[in-house]
Amino acid sequence: MSPLPVLDRAAAHGDAVALECGPTRHTYAELLGRGRGVAAALLDGGSDLAESRVAFLVPPGPDYVATHWGIWQAGGIALPVSLSATAHELDHVLADAAPAAVVAAADAPGIAEACRRRGIRVLCPAAAAGGAAEAAPLPDVAEARPALILYTSGTTSRPKGVVTTHRCLRAQIESLVEAWRWRADDRIPLFLPLHHIHGIVNVLCCGLWSGAAIDVFPRFDADAVLPRVAADAYTVFMAVPTIYVRLIEALDRLPAERRDGITAGFRRMRLMVSGSAALPGSVFARWEALTGQRLLERYGMTEIGMALSNPYEGERRPGSVGSPLPGVEVRLVAEDGRLVDRDDEPGEIQVRGPNVFLGYWNRPDATRDSFADGWFRTGDVAVVEGGRYRILGRSSLDIIKSGGYKLSALEIEAALLDHPAIVECAVVGLPDETWGEAVAAAVVVRPGEPFDAESLRAWCRGRISPYKIPRLLRVVDALPRNAMGKVTKPAVVADFGRPGG
Repeated sequence: MSPLPVLDRAAAHGDAVALECGPTRHTYAELLGRGRGVAAALLDGGSDLAESRVAFLVPPGPDYVATHWGIWQAGGIALPVSLSATAHELDHVLADAAPAAVVAAADAPGIAEACRRRGIRVLCPAAAAGGAAEAAPLPDVAEARPALILYTSGTTSRPKGVVTTHRCLRAQIESLVEAWRWRADDRIPLFLPLHHIHGIVNVLCCGLWSGAAIDVFPRFDADAVLPRVAADAYTVFMAVPTIYVRLIEALDRLPAERRDGITAGFRRMRLMVSGSAALPGSVFARWEALTGQRLLERYGMTEIGMALSNPYEGERRPGSVGSPLPGVEVRLVAEDGRLVDRDDEPGEIQVRGPNVFLGYWNRPDATRDSFADGWFRTGDVAVVEGGRYRILGRSSLDIIKSGGYKLSALEIEAALLDHPAIVECAVVGLPDETWGEAVAAAVVVRPGEPFDAESLRAWCRGRISPYKIPRLLRVVDALPRNAMGKVTKPAVVADFGRPGG
């Protein structure tokens, strides 16, 4: 057995239930055994994958965990790929990472042909997991070895592979287990994508490290999740803000008696977390009114895991992402390179600690440029308010420089979302000869709600500083939407006037 701590922890949990997939339960011991089968199939008589990359496109469930652990047991680097990846995205990952093998479900689109063109071996996860594992000797894998490559969605270039070591993953997991008090009797649903750090580390790895039981869903489905909530199936719940919005909408449609049973189930959970995007204050307040739960917001990214978190016990402020997690150092650096040492002054978040990634795969220049004196430069701008961090946005995308002011698009979006007619919005900066950049907003409104530029202008006065009032670029009726929930019907474009006008 490999000395890797993740696998040692799993072995210690033995016959405890690790995964629930509908009526079927899978123990830690079973998953480790299936993982050894995957490792044996990948090694194929060899002794060590020696950090070869192994990509996998496997649905959430026992085959996913067995594949992930099997790659590690064989000495490889796990590279999870989205099951919905386009041919273009898949080709980029295969070309960039050059995996030695791909483990793919039979219905993974396009993977067989893409691998055939590149001469990459393809394995079926179920067949691999059932292989002859006991006779295959497994390598000892040091924690300093790379464990995982996750591809980030590039904002200025093609996605880069973020390389994380086993030691780094351990630091990320242990920090969250301590801060959020994970325990063996926890139960959590998993419906987040398993090619992103939120689902992989915050839910799957932390849960399995702790001996918890994870209830696996192929995707988020309120109709499937809410009855389980009412039945007290969970103690911990983690989701993105969009899911909390969808849950609120679903609860609002239910008759009072059924809604009360579900909200009582949410109220009895010990922890509810929101992350991966800014949580609007209106959603925070509405969720607390419905369930009594004050959502715990945190901040992290693929390169660093989680870095900041509101406290498990104590005040959770809407709009705040809290303070540094155990073992993580955080600082703010101003545009001129000064360390920010006072409240309310914006600066770039920089992070240092054992949680920080090793580097970008095959991108030494990008890796070098992303660090300053050993601190990772996140590109996110924040302010500190009474010891708590509040994110203003990406320095390249969400900070609008207008009339000498540095404005946070996220802050303006949060204010607009308090408008009773606005369901969704996006705020951007547009080039402007007078102001440098003018604040502009596109909004989605509730069907049938009265809404126009003048009424919004009047509503904004007294709520948003005059220089932050946006031009209204586009109003979109909230219906219809496609199967993915995206708005499909554009409507009238209206000019909201100059900033402060």
